[in-house]
Amino acid sequence: MSGTLGRAATGLRSLRPSLIVASAVLLVDQLTKWWALEALGDGEPVHVVWTLQWNLAFNSGMAFGRAQGFGPLIAVVATVVVVALLISLRREGDRASTIGVGLILGGALGNLVDRVFRADGFLDGSVVDFIDFQWFPIFNVADMGINIGGAILVIGYLRAAPRTSDESDGN
Repeated sequence: MSGTLGRAATGLRSLRPSLIVASAVLLVDQLTKWWALEALGDGEPVHVVWTLQWNLAFNSGMAFGRAQGFGPLIAVVATVVVVALLISLRREGDRASTIGVGLILGGALGNLVDRVFRADGFLDGSVVDFIDFQWFPIFNVADMGINIGGAILVIGYLRAAPRTSDESDGN
């Protein structure tokens, strides 16, 4: 029994850094969405700098406004992604993958929270978006976590990919 508890404790310790990153992303995401709902509820965009403005929008689809009306399906897929990320965290990884997975996990949870708690029906809620460059789709902090985390994982994978014999010979 103590062997099982020891493995469980070790597993939790290996999850801790990613879960801390995910919690930070989730907290900042939900606080900024709360702020956006309070401050931008009148529907008027607020100019910040250059083309950046705060502009409240609700997205019932997926990234970049695609697949409108498929909220429940998107929420189920997001839940599967969250579970898969939690399972992947159980194996040891380098610092970059730990941070990348934490960013993706926090972002996925942030948008999933919107779909669950801002819903009229089962998982049918809309995601709150408010960061608007006017030349790019409106997004939120959770979306930034997902995209930055994904980029970190891709870069880490490319850096760790084994080189072919031609590359290692300098040819």
